Amino acid sequence: MIRNPASKETARKPNMREAILAAAEELFATNGFNAVSVRDIAQAAGANPGSVTYHFKTKDGLLLEIYRRHCGPMNLRRSELLAAAKRVRDLQDRLEAVVRAYVVPAFTSGSDLAGGAARFTRLRAVMSAEGNEVARKIIAQTFDDTSHAFIDAVHESLPHVPRTDIVWRSHFLLGALYYSLVTPDRVSRLSRGEADGSDAASAIEQLVQATVAAFQAPALDQAPARRRPVVSSET
Repeated sequence: MIRNPASKETARKPNMREAILAAAEELFATNGFNAVSVRDIAQAAGANPGSVTYHFKTKDGLLLEIYRRHCGPMNLRRSELLAAAKRVRDLQDRLEAVVRAYVVPAFTSGSDLAGGAARFTRLRAVMSAEGNEVARKIIAQTFDDTSHAFIDAVHESLPHVPRTDIVWRSHFLLGALYYSLVTPDRVSRLSRGEADGSDAASAIEQLVQATVAAFQAPALDQAPARRRPVVSSET
């Protein structure tokens, strides 16, 4: 059964197109893409199904527009900060600036005005976990260019680390970014209140410093030899 999380904010929107976008974003973030129908979206937005197809043609087109409205401002800001970071001459300082250029816009981009960074990040995490082919293509179309630019910039700062290692560590950064935005309360709980997980400035600094240290770790083929754990075939 689809949970309908339509908010009073959605109900107040005079622009039907925006109401549909807001309802779809919340439903996709809550239930996933596959489980949500055009009829569910229309009901949550206070519209009829014909309005959804009129504005967006298909459910795929609706998801693409959600990504565009959030990621356009975020990717633009990342590109601007990355261009500035690449002009830093000291490689250590440059690496930190490059990582910051990737992290900061996820917390502070103009996408906040379109529904909140945390909600959209939750949607992205759900889409990635769901493994839907439509979502996979939209994610690649939206993020691959900026991701390649970020990875290349890190590699220029750490030329001795293989690019494949940097790709893995960038992958881990994305997971940490998702988790930091979606479940900030966990930080507050596990620190017994000594840290505020919703403090964006602290989250950014912790994430930047941890990621810089991870990128600077020895390359996998240069790390001291360790005994590989025996992986059992039993579950």
